[in-house]
Amino acid sequence: MERLKGIVLIILGAMLWGATGPMMEWLLLNSDMSVSYMLTVRLLIAGACLLSVLKMQGKQISLPWKYKVWARQLLIFGVFGMLGVQYTFVASIESSNAVIATLFQFLAPIFIIIFVTFRQRVWPPVVQVLGMLVTLIGLFLLLTNGSFSGFVLSQVAVIWGIALGFAFSFYTLHPVRLMQEWGVLLVVGWAMIIGGATLFVTNPLRIITHLDYLMDWRVTVMLILVIIVGTSAFILFMSSMKYISPVETSILSSFEPLTAMVISALWFGQVLGLWQLAGGIVMLVGVTWLSIAGSKVKE
Repeated sequence: MERLKGIVLIILGAMLWGATGPMMEWLLLNSDMSVSYMLTVRLLIAGACLLSVLKMQGKQISLPWKYKVWARQLLIFGVFGMLGVQYTFVASIESSNAVIATLFQFLAPIFIIIFVTFRQRVWPPVVQVLGMLVTLIGLFLLLTNGSFSGFVLSQVAVIWGIALGFAFSFYTLHPVRLMQEWGVLLVVGWAMIIGGATLFVTNPLRIITHLDYLMDWRVTVMLILVIIVGTSAFILFMSSMKYISPVETSILSSFEPLTAMVISALWFGQVLGLWQLAGGIVMLVGVTWLSIAGSKVKE
């Protein structure tokens, strides 16, 4: 029964997160809102809401800041983890589209393997190397649509996509001890506040001078939905880890790009080329392969 609960949670979480991509794409297309402005508002509001809920539950939300080592780790995660992955994700959407950006984040396992290889100074097992090759073949098809004459995506889109994969790997690895010590919601809440505050400091007048973005009720409603749906997706995703294995999580996370793909096709009329679609599927197969291979190596 608990395993079924975990499966339901991860599927719902993946589908909700997949839906946020097209929502943010709509915001970028239908307003003059910049990536920085959208993320400043989103992160500050979502972080404040999470911490407020924890406070009302009687949690001592300021406790991590009393320890220098945890405060430092929290700052690093907030700036390079939370803000890093959020900014590169939205910038990737802006330079390509929600489907492409969602698929690019599945490069994260490759960066994680490379990092572990350098840290442990041990070559990865053959099965993981094969998984990496399969994922890269899928990426090649996604970028070129099967043509050797050139990229389908712009150079900027490729750079942001690769940066997204790297940021997502850091976002996955860095906060493990933090979350074990202080809990998922507290760490995520503070990380959102730190990320939003970092963007705010770069241009503190932006929030005030660009309030006209929110005068359009459609933009305001969509931004609120992005905050609610995105935060809910993360909570569901992290909660599922209590009940199912990382391998199952990785496999079921494929609902994320599939959801983004269906919504983008129905909403924007965006359809990937045949070879791009094949590349996306091959990438998901490669990531699943990497997850299964990693679990067998640990055993």
